[in-house]
Amino acid sequence: MGLLTVSDTPLNGLMLVQREQVGDHRGFLQRLFCADFLKQAGWHTPIAQINHTFTRHRGTVRGLHFQHAPYAEMKLVTCLKGAVWDLAVDLRPGTPTFLHWYAEELSAENQRSLLIPEGFAHGFQALSDDVEMLYCHSQSYEPTMEGGLHPQDPSLAITWPLPINTLSDRDASHKLIDNNFAGVVL
Repeated sequence: MGLLTVSDTPLNGLMLVQREQVGDHRGFLQRLFCADFLKQAGWHTPIAQINHTFTRHRGTVRGLHFQHAPYAEMKLVTCLKGAVWDLAVDLRPGTPTFLHWYAEELSAENQRSLLIPEGFAHGFQALSDDVEMLYCHSQSYEPTMEGGLHPQDPSLAITWPLPINTLSDRDASHKLIDNNFAGVVL
């Protein structure tokens, strides 16, 4: 019974995870995380933290967030209710895709997740109202090691699918990338 399949994206190490539901007249079972299976996709540590978020309004953007080493983290991001446009930016200096981004629609309906490796920033835009997301993290949150990119930074040229109608003060205050931006050194 293959409840998870993993496929590559254009950014090395960023993986799309497709979940499968197995059901009958009682309901269904859906595997959200399997350490043995996800090991082949790069997940090699125990889950350090699980977060559940609720986003009330369509058009809201959360992110782009990351943590510096030694708290750089992998994330498995899943949409449990509604739909999001989930985005990751490669912040690993020296990679051919440094500062490139990739996005996928994640929804309760399409049963997809993104497995985001260390050295990436992450964010999403709610495509529906009342979105619920679940995040599995390989590291605990460390406020002194957090970083962020402005979601409307012209150097990233992110084409958000909807007008951004809500952005936190924290996310709006992230500085734009300049020549001194070193990325995330792992």
